[in-house]
Amino acid sequence: MAVEVGDVAPDFELKDQHGTPVKLSDFRGAKNVVLVFYPLAFSGVCTGELCQIRDELPTLGDADDVQVLAVSVDSMFALRAWADQEKYQFPLLADFWPHGGTAQRYGVFDETKGLALRGTFVIDTEGVVRWKVVNAIPDARDIDEYRKALAGL
Repeated sequence: MAVEVGDVAPDFELKDQHGTPVKLSDFRGAKNVVLVFYPLAFSGVCTGELCQIRDELPTLGDADDVQVLAVSVDSMFALRAWADQEKYQFPLLADFWPHGGTAQRYGVFDETKGLALRGTFVIDTEGVVRWKVVNAIPDARDIDEYRKALAGL
């Protein structure tokens, strides 16, 4: 079942690229979250999107009020190598096992291909989804839409 605007975002705990557990609910009352599901580390479109987020993050809103969490089915070891290569400072979360479990809960898992679609959820400090977009695997997202959604919070 897909998560829709107005729903409370399903909580999850996943390990980041350093093996540190990150729990969505830890940001409640503190930060808005931009939750970005993407298919695979090291792929061209995914690298372009996450590099744009990396470079544009300061313009997405008050950096103290916004936390980006990027999620894929890759292992934390692959995510660490990719984060080091691309100098990503935000958490890359491994939805590795159960395979794609978090993406499934958000309704953005492609069962046939075994990976996440390009789903983005803007979650407010109360844990409510305020904006979402889901793109097909080959279709990059527009970062200006993130900016507009965050400005509306």
